[in-house]
Amino acid sequence: MSGAFHLAFPVTDIESTRAFYRDVLGCRVGRETDHWIDIDFFGNQISAHVTTVVEPAMTSEVDGIDVPLRHLGAVLDSETWRALGERIAAHGVPFLIAPTIRFEGKPGEQGTMFILDPSGNGIEFKTFTHSDEVFAA
Repeated sequence: MSGAFHLAFPVTDIESTRAFYRDVLGCRVGRETDHWIDIDFFGNQISAHVTTVVEPAMTSEVDGIDVPLRHLGAVLDSETWRALGERIAAHGVPFLIAPTIRFEGKPGEQGTMFILDPSGNGIEFKTFTHSDEVFAA
């Protein structure tokens, strides 16, 4: 498990968070209390903590669309990425950026999609045509 990251982030409630990450994204749920829940986010530990104040997200333009500047994500293999996109769509979750290919034919060619969780936290999923180009310039 070397190299896995941990991220704590704010949510408005545990129930919608658990349902979204478990049922929509297919993540395994770990320990939880009334105020926080651990989630296996594609091999990384994320911890959702309930707060009464959720600040509006700053945005940045990506491909002509304003997306939350602060967001988390995962780089997936192409088969998992495609299946996840279909799963998200089947659950009726709207895409901020629908599954699309960016930088086609260039270094770093990638599939990307962007959604929000029920508390408004941005999530981006990527897949790279060539996995050795994740950091290509």
